[in-house]
Amino acid sequence: MRTTGRLATAITGTALLLGCMSGPASSEPAAGERVLVFSKTAGFRHDSIPEGVTALKQLGADAGITVDATEDAGAFTAGNLRRYDAVVFLSTTGDVLNGAQQRAFERYVQRGGGFMGVHAAADTEYDWPFYGGLVGAYFQSHPAIQQATVDIEDHAHAGTSHLPTAWNRTDEWYNYRSNPRERVHVLASLDESSYTGGTMNGDHPIAWCHTNEGGRSFYTGGGHTKESYADPAFRQHLLGGLRWTTGAAQADCRPENGYRPLFDGTADSLAGWRQAGPGSFGLGTDGTLTTTGGLGMLWYADQGFGAYSLKLDWKVDGDDNSGVFVGFPPSDDPWSAVDNGYEIQIDATDVPEKTTGSVYGFQSADLAERDRALNPPGEWNTYEIRVEGERLRVWLNGVQINDFTNTDPARSLRDGHVGIQNHGSDDQVSFRDIRIKELPTQPMRAAEGD
Repeated sequence: MRTTGRLATAITGTALLLGCMSGPASSEPAAGERVLVFSKTAGFRHDSIPEGVTALKQLGADAGITVDATEDAGAFTAGNLRRYDAVVFLSTTGDVLNGAQQRAFERYVQRGGGFMGVHAAADTEYDWPFYGGLVGAYFQSHPAIQQATVDIEDHAHAGTSHLPTAWNRTDEWYNYRSNPRERVHVLASLDESSYTGGTMNGDHPIAWCHTNEGGRSFYTGGGHTKESYADPAFRQHLLGGLRWTTGAAQADCRPENGYRPLFDGTADSLAGWRQAGPGSFGLGTDGTLTTTGGLGMLWYADQGFGAYSLKLDWKVDGDDNSGVFVGFPPSDDPWSAVDNGYEIQIDATDVPEKTTGSVYGFQSADLAERDRALNPPGEWNTYEIRVEGERLRVWLNGVQINDFTNTDPARSLRDGHVGIQNHGSDDQVSFRDIRIKELPTQPMRAAEGD
């Protein structure tokens, strides 16, 4: 039992750890998105285009997305494009739009319209710089159709969350004129050792997403073969791209470089972690950590951090509670994190300062931005928690939702550990892909008058 002097702190800490059990918020938009599939070709024509159009229409119908298809470039007018949440370039080739049509499409994207490119969309409009930036990279060459291993780099995006870490499939694998990694968020890349004919020196992105001048852009290099569009895994890949591009699903599609894994889905990567308090985390065959019992915390004991960007993916099944703790000293007592650090809440319940994205008990997230960015239970979300000096900022699926500064002299964010909470037996929360990038340490300000 705790001493009397510690009891008040323990009661406060219990409130911080327990949260509230109301119904969770959800940002899932109403159905009714509309997409235009464009498949005009002025060069090589893929015989899989009809299968692609059919698949996209079927996928859209199942997801409540209306899909129209055309090969008429006359559809690219400001008035007509305004009807659509996204436009799909399905294995287009060559110069398919004239100057006026290009300008209309540029304005459409700049006003927030979405773009999805499939396969030979990268073999299109080489002399239109805007389009090159939008698609992300141009086609250079390809070897013969063959099986290859696709390494899934992002397990949270709707276009890849269903896929295994190593996805083996047969397609025509493009080489690109440049590596887009510095400009886009890579979702999947090719293992060049798994097939012959790759020319990108071992770093070979094959699917990615990013925002470009105001609009969302998703590209996948798959889809050459007719068989692709009957493959359930590839169809789900396309549907996830559609859902993100239209805004029906949220994801962090900012470029991501320089991070190292703290937990990569393997048992070996748990060697640096320790369980504090009751309960535990179960390691799934899909590389996820799932909470069991509690109140406890799994914390990274190998190292404390000063200035850093911490990223991780999380998913709740329903009204489930958990959080991410930062800035606490090393301890196998989970209450140390409560008393000395800060929790970024996951449970989308309770009053503003105790809901998803809040610095729990201290500062609410921007609830309008939070609601816009949050995926509902059953879907993955991505946090970035960035600590620089005593400043703590939180991004949810790429949208900044909190900006907090520690002013408590009893706490400091400048040197501490990170951990994830297992809240209780009624809570089912999963985590995966915990990674960190250390940032330059900011000097402490001199005291006033020094």
